Amino acid sequence: MKIAMVTETYPPEVNGVARTVNEMVEGLRLRGHSIALARPRQHRADRPFIDGNLVEWLGRGMAVPRYPQLKFGLPAKGALAREWTRWRPDVVHVATEGPMGWSALAAARALGIRVATDFHTNFHTYSRHYGAGWLSRPVMSYLRNFHNKAACTMVPTAELADELRGRGFRGLRVVGRGVDPGVFSPLKRSSELRARWGASDDTPVALCVSRFAPEKNFPLVIRAFEAMRAVRRDARLVLVGDGPMADELRRRNVGYVIAGRLVNGQLSVHYASADIFLFPSLSETFGNVTLEAMASGLGIVAYRYAAAREHLRDGETALLAEPGDERAFLTSAVRLASDLEYARTLGRAARFAGKDLTWKRIVRDFEGVLADVAA
Repeated sequence: MKIAMVTETYPPEVNGVARTVNEMVEGLRLRGHSIALARPRQHRADRPFIDGNLVEWLGRGMAVPRYPQLKFGLPAKGALAREWTRWRPDVVHVATEGPMGWSALAAARALGIRVATDFHTNFHTYSRHYGAGWLSRPVMSYLRNFHNKAACTMVPTAELADELRGRGFRGLRVVGRGVDPGVFSPLKRSSELRARWGASDDTPVALCVSRFAPEKNFPLVIRAFEAMRAVRRDARLVLVGDGPMADELRRRNVGYVIAGRLVNGQLSVHYASADIFLFPSLSETFGNVTLEAMASGLGIVAYRYAAAREHLRDGETALLAEPGDERAFLTSAVRLASDLEYARTLGRAARFAGKDLTWKRIVRDFEGVLADVAA
């Protein structure tokens, strides 16, 4: 197929949407499809990548408020319509709902090209974390109007499909997320890195990989660490990521390690060198980091929500609290800090449970939905 893909975030930007879109692009290329990728220019020296069956088109972008390292694309309906008239795709896939995504949807519909969209981010839930809860309903209305203009909308879990269907979304298809078990693996564990954290092999090390932001329920990570240290004074917490709470975390540091944003081999080594994964977010559509923690063999503490609900079982492959039950989340974190062998048993079971959740499989599912839309 000839596939046009539109996204307002893409590597080297570091986030779940960028990573997922990149995996889909590269997977489709390997399967012989031709890809025209439209995205915002990320910096002045940014140039479109052109290589065989991948051609990029770069539009204008502006920095996202509070996240200057990220851009959202500006409207580009006319430019995209000209590009797609010259190179007419069989299907257009729009990954993000910003101004560029909206104009891509309009351009494709004007040209009579079928469109698929992706629901990656629960923007309607973010407003209450920034003192603007009244925006939740108009944001949801915008998202529903956007996605219902497409032939189908892909969502990562059956749970989210049920929720959105109840809110009036149509044409929902479930396409999950994947992980590379060769990249994220317990074999990447590093005694040297643990030593830099002040941890021996028997020290409980908790890890959180997340955007440092209120919508990620980040304060609960710190409370869980403090509860863990009450039973194991030698416990360590390693934070991987960045975001608007980064400066506050550095000022209020209570003994944790802030590793910042990590990519490639550094990230997988950090995963494998920890023992326990803390992930209290309730704003995810999926949470790719959950699969990365599973593949890395970590004892996971999370809410029974999104990826954790889809792929983990409480007491068998992780410790899962009911959404919003902070006491249960804290109790689970303390339990794993007190019993490292149990944490490692859960981690081994989680890795086995996720052995088939590969990107290769997910790309095939994604390809099938695009083929259905094109037909």
